[in-house]
Amino acid sequence: MGLVIYICSMVSTEEIYSLYLKHPQICTDSRAILPGSIFIALKGPSFNGNTFAEKALATGAAYAVVDEPEYKTSDRCLLVEDGLQTLQSLANHHRHQLTIPILAITGSNGKTTTKELILAVLSKQYTTLATKGNLNNHIGVPLTLLSITPDIEFAVIEMGANHRKEIELYCRIAEPHYGLITNVGKAHLEGFGGFEGVKQGKAELYNWLANHSKTAFINGNNSHLLEMAKENKVQYVMLYGTDEEFDCFGELITDTPTLEVKWKHADHSGHVQSQLIGAYNFENILSAVCVGNYFGVDADAINEAIASYVPDNSRSQVIKKGSNTIILDAYNANPTSMEAALKNFAAIPVSHKLVCIGDMAELGEESSVEHERIMQLLKKIKPAKFILVGKNFGAFKDQIECLYFPTSDEAASYVKKHPVRNSTILVKGSRSTRMEKVVEAL
Repeated sequence: MGLVIYICSMVSTEEIYSLYLKHPQICTDSRAILPGSIFIALKGPSFNGNTFAEKALATGAAYAVVDEPEYKTSDRCLLVEDGLQTLQSLANHHRHQLTIPILAITGSNGKTTTKELILAVLSKQYTTLATKGNLNNHIGVPLTLLSITPDIEFAVIEMGANHRKEIELYCRIAEPHYGLITNVGKAHLEGFGGFEGVKQGKAELYNWLANHSKTAFINGNNSHLLEMAKENKVQYVMLYGTDEEFDCFGELITDTPTLEVKWKHADHSGHVQSQLIGAYNFENILSAVCVGNYFGVDADAINEAIASYVPDNSRSQVIKKGSNTIILDAYNANPTSMEAALKNFAAIPVSHKLVCIGDMAELGEESSVEHERIMQLLKKIKPAKFILVGKNFGAFKDQIECLYFPTSDEAASYVKKHPVRNSTILVKGSRSTRMEKVVEAL
């Protein structure tokens, strides 16, 4: 038997795209290969996707894109210089074939809830695709774009970031027509290098919109966003907020137990009872109302979409367990969102409360200061009972009477042995603290 030699010539993005049109599903995880898909090998600190190329082909992939010559083991292996760059280039090439509106959303807090609300509203009139789960990074943004099929009429792309130039990259890939920054807060301070770095990083979306004469939806009550838009010379703006002079303005009627909102946009108006908790979600609702009106969604349809939206995935979820009501907001946490959650929880008019909070991650040199600041807020709010989880809060556990546990496993174990009943419970913390374990134990 003769030796088979494969010529290791590089394959262009255009050549891969022609195959993608015949096999319009992209996979980057060899454990979840879709039949007839194209597998793109990516690399990380502890893995090399090239080593799974043969497995991907064996389990149903039509082609495998690899970036190391030794893994081109058949003519179904496509050799490129860099797998990640190929994924991003392929997504941008696909984006150039699209004529649908694309709205980019970023922000320190609330971007996923805002994305889901906007998806619900736009879906009343358009076949809309939005970022799924946490696919909002350098891999998720291109994968989302490549999931846009010919039947899609509108796309909403969520963009997460923990350092500068990240949003700029995503804008180059997605080339959005519209953009919305929910807010800027003390999130990922370590990667951004402080709050000013956060503002500069998020403002990269405004910079893209300004340089390409595109439109920004802006919370007119947020001075930081207005300043960022002005500095980046954004020409086309739709303002929403509480001022009657804004394009879309609204009023928070009540936030107890859930948000009730009145709004007006030109000749359209609405009154909606949502299933969202927390006054901080008012601006998220209003942004969806503004976007919906801008794109011609009927007022009644907007109200219906917002009223029927139920949060999930540990974001502002209200969970009934036995005699307890649990407010679960533990997908992530930073000083801004933690402060908002605690203040909102303090305002809820119920008698038996338990606060259970875990460490806030990625704060860098500001970590100690910010955790102590939250402790000072707890002293001011004076919840009757609360549990602290994590080493960062542990440094300040002696400042106030509380139950402290280094890990959520230990906190969960305690809760199992000492059941909580007839209480309203706030559970919040960064994803790394795994605060959902406490919820499972309640």
